[in-house]
Amino acid sequence: MGMDKAIEKKKWPPKRIITYSSIGLFILVVGYLLIFQAGRSTLNVEKERVTISTVTKGPFQEFIPIIGNVLPHRTIYLDSVIGGSVEKIYLEAGAQVKQGDIILMLSNTNLLMTLLNNEAQINRASNDLRTTRLQLERNRLELKRQRTEGDYFLKRIKRRFERNEIIFKDGYLSKQDFDDLKDEYEFQKKNRELTIESQEKDLKFSEEQVKQLEVSVKQMEASLTLLKAQLENLTVKAPISGHLTSLLAEVGQSKAPGERLGQIDDVTGFKVRAPIDEHYIARVEVGKTGQFDFSDNTFDLKVSKVYPEVRNGQFEVDMEFVGKNAEGIRRGQTLHIRLQLSDISVAILIPRGGFYQTTGGNWIYIMDPSGKYAIKRQIRLGRQNPEFFEVLEGLKPGEQVITSSYENYGDMERLVLK
Repeated sequence: MGMDKAIEKKKWPPKRIITYSSIGLFILVVGYLLIFQAGRSTLNVEKERVTISTVTKGPFQEFIPIIGNVLPHRTIYLDSVIGGSVEKIYLEAGAQVKQGDIILMLSNTNLLMTLLNNEAQINRASNDLRTTRLQLERNRLELKRQRTEGDYFLKRIKRRFERNEIIFKDGYLSKQDFDDLKDEYEFQKKNRELTIESQEKDLKFSEEQVKQLEVSVKQMEASLTLLKAQLENLTVKAPISGHLTSLLAEVGQSKAPGERLGQIDDVTGFKVRAPIDEHYIARVEVGKTGQFDFSDNTFDLKVSKVYPEVRNGQFEVDMEFVGKNAEGIRRGQTLHIRLQLSDISVAILIPRGGFYQTTGGNWIYIMDPSGKYAIKRQIRLGRQNPEFFEVLEGLKPGEQVITSSYENYGDMERLVLK
């Protein structure tokens, strides 16, 4: 029986050892990196502390919340037209007034003295006008008399001249006598023409005087009418019926021209004035509508006026009530209004949430269908209102996203819900 031959173990060639070692090292490095990367980009969060919302498709309307203040439909300010001293007050602030009611009376001594002086001047000017008119009529009559008389004498001397001219031609009158008679006739004819011309100039001058006096009297009468109107303005009356909201006057108090005396509110209707962020100034125009809730009902408003002046980053609008009246609304009341900026359209929507403050709407965590984790996805949002964001890209209806705050998530790629 022969002895068994010992089998010599084969050793791995160095080349194989190097190859397998390299592969193993690569696996270790890749595994390490994967584990490290997963640890860095994954965060465990409590499911109860996040808000999961479903992406939907439905009607969307862009609107902004604004706060409006209820004001009277119309406010009339009472101002002192010419100024004066408060002589008597007939009504107090808070009273209901009717159009034409006397509210207070002012006195103005200077205005009264000016009025009396003007009346005296008008009386004097009117007397002068009457005297000048009478003189004008006398001059007309005198001119007419003198013309009649001149025509009579001229006619007589003309007949005399014509008779003597025949006698002269027949040789019964000397040339000297005829020439004397002819000279007298020519003189009387010229003298009559000059007299009439002078009298017509005097008449025209008198007529101009009368016209100037008439204009002067009319001007003084117009000034007197204005003064009387100003005197009437010393009695302050209610221009409309309404509520005497304020009265800034005390008996004996001196008021300058243009100084505010009070205001009357027309309480037959109301309007709403609201400040709006200047960011929307190009999109808010007359006719835009809004709604507010009051006493379990929704009421409509319409922008009736836009004030383009921007103050402290805001501009203002006036809105009027549309449709049914909101019973119980009072002056000074605050209304929370939803002002519509666009018409209703169909859009992909996600509810508003705290995530927007971190992401700016550029990305969001979308839930895996398993519901165990969420991953980061790039999106693009469009318009918004207080309830929803409009989704332009990155999400489909039915998908679920985390809409609560991302403040503590950093830049994690993946959230694991526990």
